[in-house]
Amino acid sequence: MPEPPGFAVVGVNGGVPDTTNPCLAAQLAWAAGTGGASGGSPVPVYVNTANPGAAGSWWWPASNAYGGNQVTNPYGMCTGTATAACAYIYGYALAFEDANHRGVPDPAHRLWWLDVETLNSWSSDTKANTAVLEGMTAYLESIGGQVGIYSTGYQFGEIAGVIDSGSNLNKLNEWIAGADSAASAQANCAADPLTPGGTVMQTQFTTESFDYNVTCLPPTQPTPAQTTSGADHRAGSGPASRAPLNPMDLGDE
Repeated sequence: MPEPPGFAVVGVNGGVPDTTNPCLAAQLAWAAGTGGASGGSPVPVYVNTANPGAAGSWWWPASNAYGGNQVTNPYGMCTGTATAACAYIYGYALAFEDANHRGVPDPAHRLWWLDVETLNSWSSDTKANTAVLEGMTAYLESIGGQVGIYSTGYQFGEIAGVIDSGSNLNKLNEWIAGADSAASAQANCAADPLTPGGTVMQTQFTTESFDYNVTCLPPTQPTPAQTTSGADHRAGSGPASRAPLNPMDLGDE
């Protein structure tokens, strides 16, 4: 592994939801040597997201409960079909598993990034896709975790569409990918957020098949930070919908 950079984000899953990164423990231990973690802040993590509907390897039956919890569902009762109501429970269940059964220590005090990209399976129903992300956010926030969205504007729009004003996705932290240079990544610190009221905390650019990340200073500062983190080995295919977009310093492979 490389020397720990200024900050790190570690992938919890193995590339798709409902899987576990086999190197998670080793990578969290490595990332504990970064500046932020050394200062006492738990290393942020990211999780894969998707909405395969009933075509997936598992889908939620007619119930609004998971993990012993009765879930307050803003979309009504899940009937076991590929509706927004069941998508919400599916997202809640994904986050529950990520926080409780993947080996993430102290999940309540971490920042959890939701990796939203078109490479994973999504419904043509953007409302149902949004519901998955809302269900994940609801569970993670219920245990005290912070939540952020990692995506490009293009991919998030294709997957989730226009977010309603009452959605819990509004005002989340954001990590904007898709730039092709350090300068454009820094400029993205001032980009429009993915959801209303969102705060762009980090941006990402790809060069020579590696992803690099830039932290954004608070809005009161005139320019973004110049610090970049390490990157993964996957190549991107274009600035608008770069794929894949794994935002790892060391990730899920």
